[in-house]
Amino acid sequence: MTIKFIKLTKPTSLFVEVLNRWENDTALMPLIRPNKNKEELERSETITLDGIQERLKYQELFQICLDDHLVGEINYMIDPPHLFKEEPGTAWIGITIGEPSARGKGIGRQAINFIEKQIKQQGLHRIELGVFEFNTKAYALYQKLGYKEIARLEEFTYYQGKMWSDIRMEKYL
Repeated sequence: MTIKFIKLTKPTSLFVEVLNRWENDTALMPLIRPNKNKEELERSETITLDGIQERLKYQELFQICLDDHLVGEINYMIDPPHLFKEEPGTAWIGITIGEPSARGKGIGRQAINFIEKQIKQQGLHRIELGVFEFNTKAYALYQKLGYKEIARLEEFTYYQGKMWSDIRMEKYL
């Protein structure tokens, strides 16, 4: 099992196609985007090549490949407006292991270790992230990797017939 992280500099239509599949996977989308209600949860999203190119203006994005197959993506942005603790020089990270066959293999852990090194090389020393309350596996992983809970934003996302909190976590590098 070979895991590679490839910086996205020029998105392809194939990459966009895969992102759209993940974004609209009913098992995955509750984990990767907040939804205010059932209708939002059930809506489909369309990611475009232009949209990804726009994201690359403010976000570093890396493809996660397992044995040369795209299985996920990890990204970070610096000082976005949605930080809970507005501390200058903070990286906000996001991760998606989109392929079901790639989950539970330690790829998320390796991806976070990788992105932490990238962030540290940029001279940044703090990371913040959000994880939905029902995503207990991700929460446990972040704790194991040294992330500490700093807040819970109540009634943040709709899933399984009710509203859940967004747990904000931080780590100093």
